[in-house]
Amino acid sequence: MTDTVPVTARPRVAVPCGCVLGEAPMWDARSGMLYWVDIKSFVLYRWRPDEDAPPRQYKVGEPVGFVKLTPDPDRVILGLKTGLVRFGLTDERIERLLVPEPDHPGNRLNDGGVGPDGSLYFGTMDDAETQRTGSFYRWSARGLERFGDHAVVTNGPSVDGLRHIIYTADTGARKIVRHDLGPDGVPGEARPFVTLEEGSGYPDGLTVDAEGHLWVCHFGGARVTRFDPDGRAVLEIPMPTSKVTKAAFGGPDFGTMYITTAAIGQDRETDLQAGHLFAIETGIRGLEAELCRMPDVLAA
Repeated sequence: MTDTVPVTARPRVAVPCGCVLGEAPMWDARSGMLYWVDIKSFVLYRWRPDEDAPPRQYKVGEPVGFVKLTPDPDRVILGLKTGLVRFGLTDERIERLLVPEPDHPGNRLNDGGVGPDGSLYFGTMDDAETQRTGSFYRWSARGLERFGDHAVVTNGPSVDGLRHIIYTADTGARKIVRHDLGPDGVPGEARPFVTLEEGSGYPDGLTVDAEGHLWVCHFGGARVTRFDPDGRAVLEIPMPTSKVTKAAFGGPDFGTMYITTAAIGQDRETDLQAGHLFAIETGIRGLEAELCRMPDVLAA
């Protein structure tokens, strides 16, 4: 590493939620709310950090891989096991939108990202984590299009809209690749970016910051690493629990990093912080989340 986090900057427990498989933190700058999910407990969390109150929990009835914001602050897009839905935060109404893989009932949606044009990039995976049936998709005004290679567990996708790049991870192979985005937002061919060393965990959630660096959470590696655009590791945040899943920037200046973790497979008597939501002041700013404008684009 060519840099380190200052000693005064250490991850702190923001919410002691003990998620089985916490994932997909998402900051809504309009409301000052943070969202995240517990995939295995079928729960969507919604929390305001500046209030002394526990997060609200929504039970959504099946595994939920990610949450994305929409132009309507009261509606979010959820990636459920069976497909994409629009979910009402007030009425808790679920509107079914898209079933991407009706021929793969053993798959589930796992992670997603949004492009500057409001299109949704997401991945699927084998829920049993044995078969290479996972794929990456882009859902846009062009329809549903697959891109990249198959994987057992897909992660990312994370869009760098300023530089017209999308990053994706084949978690089991420890590989992260990047695709150039064409003028129409369609990903080009995959180019190698980073392969994590054995013993350092597996690449899970990916997040791009305002300087175009990529933050990678190490599942089983107890850390978050920042890579520059050339794939060099320039900063590392050690975490107090092993299974680190995804990070997102939030707060009024997008300077607070929120990090989800997982308790699945951990001994909770020895790993007391497994599954909690963490926060850390990095001194680096993130980007405001893009709004998913699907399926409204199709209806326009």
